[in-house]
Amino acid sequence: MSSATRILLVDDTPENLDVLSGILEDLDCQLIVATSGERALELAARRLPDLILLDVMMPDINGFDVCTRLKGDITTTEIPIIFVTARTDDISQGFRVGGADYITKPINADEVRARVRHQLERQAMLAELKSFNRELETKVRERTSELTIANRQLREEINERRYMQDRLNYLATHDFVTRLHNRNALESFVSELLARIQVQNINASFLMIDIDRFRLINQSCGCIAGDELLRQFADAISGLLRRDDFFARLGGDRFAVVTYCDEGDKGDALARSILAQLQEFNFQWEDRQFKLAASIATVPLTRTMVSYDQVMLAADEVIFVAKQEARGGIFSYEEAAKRSNLHKENINWASRLVDAIHNQSFRAYFQMIEYFPATRDDEAPRYRLEVLMRLWDAEHQRMISPGEFIGPAERLHLIPELDKWMLQATLSLFAQHPDLLDQIDMVSINISAFSIRETQFAQFIINSFQQFNLPPQKFCFEITETQAIVNVESARQFMQQLREFGAHFALDDFGSGFASYAYLHQMAFDKIKIDGIFVRDMDSDASHYAMVKSIVEMAASLNKEVIAEFVETEAVAQKLYALGVRWGQGYHHHRPQALNYQSLQKLLLSPVQQTT
Repeated sequence: MSSATRILLVDDTPENLDVLSGILEDLDCQLIVATSGERALELAARRLPDLILLDVMMPDINGFDVCTRLKGDITTTEIPIIFVTARTDDISQGFRVGGADYITKPINADEVRARVRHQLERQAMLAELKSFNRELETKVRERTSELTIANRQLREEINERRYMQDRLNYLATHDFVTRLHNRNALESFVSELLARIQVQNINASFLMIDIDRFRLINQSCGCIAGDELLRQFADAISGLLRRDDFFARLGGDRFAVVTYCDEGDKGDALARSILAQLQEFNFQWEDRQFKLAASIATVPLTRTMVSYDQVMLAADEVIFVAKQEARGGIFSYEEAAKRSNLHKENINWASRLVDAIHNQSFRAYFQMIEYFPATRDDEAPRYRLEVLMRLWDAEHQRMISPGEFIGPAERLHLIPELDKWMLQATLSLFAQHPDLLDQIDMVSINISAFSIRETQFAQFIINSFQQFNLPPQKFCFEITETQAIVNVESARQFMQQLREFGAHFALDDFGSGFASYAYLHQMAFDKIKIDGIFVRDMDSDASHYAMVKSIVEMAASLNKEVIAEFVETEAVAQKLYALGVRWGQGYHHHRPQALNYQSLQKLLLSPVQQTT
């Protein structure tokens, strides 16, 4: 035992106190004695002993009353009490008032020591248990506090993630320029509506709005002005729509509205309201004012329409016919069908493209890219080329340019097949004639954003190079910026995989879109192809010259190579060379030819300047 342990001995007979003291002195405890009940109560409250040995029979207050009062005091209630008595009848009474144990008289020394040790050990264990409980309670409080803080942080993180998820969902379904729904949201809405039309009696129409002369404003005032025009146009048209109408931007200068209408209306009333609104609409940018007009196609959504692609294809064909007939008007699908004999080659692209793939009607062409220093005798000749796709129209015995069939092919999701065909045709030729590839610095191939979205398309390209055993370092894939904006993340992943494989990438038509400069930071392009709109007449148009100059300077600061498109005159080539541009593509140097060994061999063996 520790000398800090205190035992209170209570007995009105001094001899009994002496006996108990003698028995307990070898326990190394501090002994406190009281000869009366009152004195015991006083010492217990003041000294707080660890154990009390209490005689039952005392003259002033008996032991039971002392025990009762001790147990009733909060400060002494936990002190264990051993009754010392000669009467066995007192034992049960002692337990009833709160006694922990008893010692019988005459006193047995071994019994006293054993019972005292037991109570002191029990008391020490209880004290230790209380200490453990206090520590546990402290740890529980601390842990509870930590969990409370963690839960609060978790709630904040969950709320933040919910906000970010909502934000991402919004960005995934809305156009960032106009804040309207985007093409993806439109596709989902139209697809769901067409499914409902199959089983419900719903009258609805699809309106495609094509802004006329938007390109003129975008080029003359700049991309910022073009974006502002799109926003103002969207706000103006939104004011004409009902709450259940669905308004979306398709991209570029095209918009779409899905409207519920009366059976005989077919969207004509809304189309007329839009044109009337545009007559009152004036766009002002700095000191210039512009009037807007639009061509509107109306396509009734009936049970014959079973897919979003079918609706888009029909609307696109109507817009094409409308622009051929007269800009700034309303054309219905029925009117376009009546004129289909006049524009038969522009209708039913779905069947025509499927047949073209089946019948191998596509042709590979190429156009050389001029190396300016070689044509000025500053350096040795270097050769690059871009492969191009054409479609042979057997019925009319003519070659169809990509501008006519690429759009329908993308909407019908056939463009990946065309891209694969183009890649295979190009690689096959150079695999058969590796001597040609040895003489060429780089071969450029166009890739559609629809193909980029296919998760396995990059692997298909890698497998194709491995199949033909050709070096990817000799090939450059061109992505048009207005296409890549549809899904920048897919484009970035696609490019990263192929760049690690060794291929190069060029940003095509740079300067004509709405976020050209942003793409250079978002995606790792090696080269920039300046849109021919600015290049073609830069020798006579000061604003276009300034635009080209700024792009060249920006590209130089980013250490990116520049290629100019639509180089059609020597004067333009000279201007570009003076600005530091080293590569140009256009009719001044070479007109597209069929891609075959004979054509390439002849060009590579002839002088660089191939003006025709």
